[in-house]
Amino acid sequence: HLHKDHFDPQLLTEHVNKDAVVLLPDFPVPDLKRELEKLGFHRFFETTDSVKHRVSGPKGSLDVMIIALRAPADGPIGDSGIVISDGSTTVFNMNDSRPLALDMLAEEFGHIDVHMLQYSGAIWYPMVYDMPARAKESFGTQKRQRGMDRCRQYIADAGATWVIPSAGPPCFLDPELRDLNDDHGDPANIFPDEMVFLEQMRLHGHDGGLLMIPGSVADFTGAQLNSLTHPMPVDEVEAIFTTGKSDYIAAYAQRMAPVLAAEKAGWAPATGEPLLEPLRALFEPIMVQSDQICDGIGYPVELRLGPETVVLDFPKRAVREPVPDEKFRYGFEIAPELVRTVLRDEEPDWVNTIFLSTRFRAWRVGGYNEYLYTFFKCLTDERIAYADGWFAETHDDTATITLDGWEIQRRCPHLKADLSKFGVVEDSTLTCNLHGWQWDLATGRCLTARGHQLRCSRT
Repeated sequence: HLHKDHFDPQLLTEHVNKDAVVLLPDFPVPDLKRELEKLGFHRFFETTDSVKHRVSGPKGSLDVMIIALRAPADGPIGDSGIVISDGSTTVFNMNDSRPLALDMLAEEFGHIDVHMLQYSGAIWYPMVYDMPARAKESFGTQKRQRGMDRCRQYIADAGATWVIPSAGPPCFLDPELRDLNDDHGDPANIFPDEMVFLEQMRLHGHDGGLLMIPGSVADFTGAQLNSLTHPMPVDEVEAIFTTGKSDYIAAYAQRMAPVLAAEKAGWAPATGEPLLEPLRALFEPIMVQSDQICDGIGYPVELRLGPETVVLDFPKRAVREPVPDEKFRYGFEIAPELVRTVLRDEEPDWVNTIFLSTRFRAWRVGGYNEYLYTFFKCLTDERIAYADGWFAETHDDTATITLDGWEIQRRCPHLKADLSKFGVVEDSTLTCNLHGWQWDLATGRCLTARGHQLRCSRT
């Protein structure tokens, strides 16, 4: 998908043959195809979600299946994983997607030999939030473990012989963000690395984890691992993640310093015309098209942009100045040069740019508001129409499961995950480990966001 840790226009432009056939996921909006076409790609194989296809080329044929995730919360409105089989070996690269079910793997391909997936994601919570240090530590510790627990659940569901932890964590090279790296023994750091997760696998009885880095080569025949080689001795590979981690990151940051400097030099100036009118011109047309999302947000949101404050008044579908002594349930502080840059570049997805950069502060009263972040990633007519329509659909909650003395609807009210696999009950609280959302089982009320009522009762 188009998140910047996946989609690299410079690399694709300079190093990939534009006559290559691109396998496209079955996404609801065609942004990915459009961006690839801008780079010169012109041969596309458009797959159907979770359907096996046969693709042929000069070296023979492969069976492929792309699982496409289409909820507003999935990547930049779209996330995907791919299964590839040459008839002997079957590999599932789940990347950082979060499929709701994996039943189709065995149905279409039988046994999965190699499973690659994210175990340590890129997100800004809880680091950017203004909250007491003890609370931030507690939430960080919880999020670190839940992410690895979710990954182990997917590994169990896929049932592959070999697992390669991949697609994470981010590496922070800018001195301003250096402390976000997990290299100083902080149990609340949400970015564990491969060695940490491989140890988690071993602690839970799975010895099929493989450590691989860029340049590593694994050769498989079916479920048989024939060889695994690295571009350096194994002890040096492991040191990158253990005794030599801090030094490795420091050297990496030094090598990349000119790249970071060039990136920052390309930002818009911090000063200029007031931002109120440009933001009004961007946001108000999107607001009037998105009743489900604006009503789901339900309150004005404060944007502190250097010396200027702008209010996104979602109930009134208006962008305005604050009124005297106005209080806000949700707010952001963002450097004005970042906002001016995304406005200049007509960026349709602030989550992909500003928020995933972690270069902001946030505060809130109450839980996470998914509608708000969905709004920020849907700043085109096409995107907002799809997302608002998605929220307007009725989700099936007719199937029921029993979990630790509670009868609960099987599908999560959030994004329809199977709660028989991802649901965990502690006292009278249900947690869905797919995204970490929680419900009060006594009332069915969602503790994470507005709405999303759960059907539940004591057995």
